[in-house]
Amino acid sequence: MRSIRASILPAILSFVVGVGACGPTSSGGGNEDCPDKDVTSDLMNCGGCGIQCGVGEFCISGDCSGTCDAGDTVECYDAHQSTRDVGPCRGGVRNCLSSGQWSQCLGQILPSQEVCGNGLDENCSGAPDENVDLDADGFTTCDGDCCDSSECAQPGLVNPGSFDAAGNTVDDDCDGAVDNSETVCDMALVSGSPLATDYAKAMDICQIATEASRRWGLIEARFSLTNGQGTPAVPSHSIRSIFGSGLMPQAGMGFTLLSSGNAASPGQMNPAHIDFTASAQHGMRSPFPTDWMAAQNPPNVLPNAMGCPELLGGTAAEDPVMLTLRVRAPSNAKSFSFSSNFYSAEYPEWVCSPYNDFFVALLDSTWAGQPANPTDKNLAFYRNPAGTIYPVGVNLAHGNTGLFTQCVNGRTGCLGTTGTISTCASTAHLTGTGFDTSSPGSCDSNSLSGGGTGWLQTSGNVVGGEVITLRIAIWDTSDQRLDSLVVLDNFQWSVEVSDPGTIIGKHNTVRPEVVSAALSH
Repeated sequence: MRSIRASILPAILSFVVGVGACGPTSSGGGNEDCPDKDVTSDLMNCGGCGIQCGVGEFCISGDCSGTCDAGDTVECYDAHQSTRDVGPCRGGVRNCLSSGQWSQCLGQILPSQEVCGNGLDENCSGAPDENVDLDADGFTTCDGDCCDSSECAQPGLVNPGSFDAAGNTVDDDCDGAVDNSETVCDMALVSGSPLATDYAKAMDICQIATEASRRWGLIEARFSLTNGQGTPAVPSHSIRSIFGSGLMPQAGMGFTLLSSGNAASPGQMNPAHIDFTASAQHGMRSPFPTDWMAAQNPPNVLPNAMGCPELLGGTAAEDPVMLTLRVRAPSNAKSFSFSSNFYSAEYPEWVCSPYNDFFVALLDSTWAGQPANPTDKNLAFYRNPAGTIYPVGVNLAHGNTGLFTQCVNGRTGCLGTTGTISTCASTAHLTGTGFDTSSPGSCDSNSLSGGGTGWLQTSGNVVGGEVITLRIAIWDTSDQRLDSLVVLDNFQWSVEVSDPGTIIGKHNTVRPEVVSAALSH
């Protein structure tokens, strides 16, 4: 990530913003270990590679200096030395103030974004109006690339196809603003919207792109059954600003709900709530995703969890819904993440049974680096201490994996495989959702009608600029009874590589011993 140390004086930061905030660079210092750095003036390599000046200091003739004698002056230039005295670019003078401190570099003219067609050489490359792509990032100067060569520290990562990474004091996307505020695009969305793009917005995917454009953003969104065909039941998806009486968005003003029943808590409409235990039973069936099934071990057999009984689902997902998103990744992105919160009315009676409802997030990407994305493409998985991977489902409440934290501790699987759970931390995310209905006698006298994971964070790796496909689906397994639901929110890009998979989200409040035993990998 390109950044300037937070400890450097605000005066330096204001200079950076003034030159496009791509970060000052320098060269020509003749240092064989870092020949692209000017060790006579570079704050981060003053007098030698990696020698950083402290708070309030400037690099003056290879020495870090924070004080001076009033009246002293020194020549200065805070950009790549190869651009000095080229085109309009000129050096300036740093004065010693009466306080005994050096001033900013006064009078210098630094490289800026090339403006095509005006006969000027704004980026001081030696050629006015050149329409070139010197950094080979796919964007030319006339495409709006504000850093194609010497204007910033890492030109290959700064262009109109990048996203503006927060906190790095860089105008990554060349829109003229540094560290843009997060865009909110899920205000006033209709809960039962027929537009799949609205559900992407509710997940905080705000930027729209086209197939032909090199800009990043959502290209296509659509709903289907789990085989990619057909149309799911209308009540299986909704957009909400709250679920139950207390589950609020992680970002923006709303989130997306997908359900094998009706995507609503009591009192909500469009669609209306149907008790998750009574079950909506939409009468929909579909083959499982073919590529995901083929990658299982053994192939084409539904994966189960924690030594639980073999699933009875055959080849059909019951009451499924799948949201497919085709998105061009920003050119500087290496990974993405989103938040999810999985609920099921199969808890606690049918834990570790053949009725293991599933939630999957299947990623198609050309990423071939490390850490690798899962071979079966599913990012919504739990990895046990032995390294075995299981998709997120209600059976993971068996064996105290730590996945289920929104629930009541006690017996589980009284109609499946008997066990106990002690990792439940709260029922706050269940309140008012319909999964919080008292169900005495369902395993324990204090049992509720369902349970949930709390907020999880799912991430995967991508290649900058590629078009990825993300298929997010939920379904009942083996029958259409006892519905499950997942809340989706807070989609984000990152310039860092992730460890693909699902972990307990940073916003989830659980006991420390639960976190340590949970979804770490």
